[in-house]
Amino acid sequence: MRHVIALGVTLYVTWLLLSGVYQTLWFVLGVISCAICVGIALRMEVIDRETYPVHLSMILPRYWLWLFKEIVLANFDVTKRILAPSLPVNPQLFRVKATQRDDLGKVIYANSITLTPGTVTVDIDGDEFLVHALSDSTKDDLETGEMDRRVTALEGSS
Repeated sequence: MRHVIALGVTLYVTWLLLSGVYQTLWFVLGVISCAICVGIALRMEVIDRETYPVHLSMILPRYWLWLFKEIVLANFDVTKRILAPSLPVNPQLFRVKATQRDDLGKVIYANSITLTPGTVTVDIDGDEFLVHALSDSTKDDLETGEMDRRVTALEGSS
C-alpha cells in the first residue's frame, strides 16, 4: 500500500511542478489525473518493490551525487586519454563480482558501471559482470569495489 501512496504522491507533485498552474480547478484535475494513472497501474499489477522502490527514496540522492562525481572524474580521464596520445589506452574485458542480493541492486550496479565513461557492462552471469574497460586505471577503479559497496548499501536501506 505504501508503494501505491508513494506513486500517487510522486505523480501529483511532479504534475504540480511541471504544470505551474496553482488554481483550485487545476489541483482537482491533477488529483483526478494522477488517481486514474495509479488506478491503471494497480489494475496492471505493476506497482511493487522493484517498479517503485520507495525504500530507496532517502538514500538514493546521496548515491546519485557520488555517482555524478565519479562520472565527472571518469569524463576527465577519458578526455585526457583522447587528447594526450602518450597516456595508455588498454581496452580489456574482465569479470567483477557483484554482491547485490536482488535484481534491482544488480541493475543499479550494472547501469552505474555503464554510465561511468570508460567502462561498459557487457554481460551479467549470476553474480559476475563482464565489463569492458578503456584502460588499466578504469579497471583498477572498478576492482576496488567502492561502487559495489555503495550499491549494496542501497539495498541494505530497505
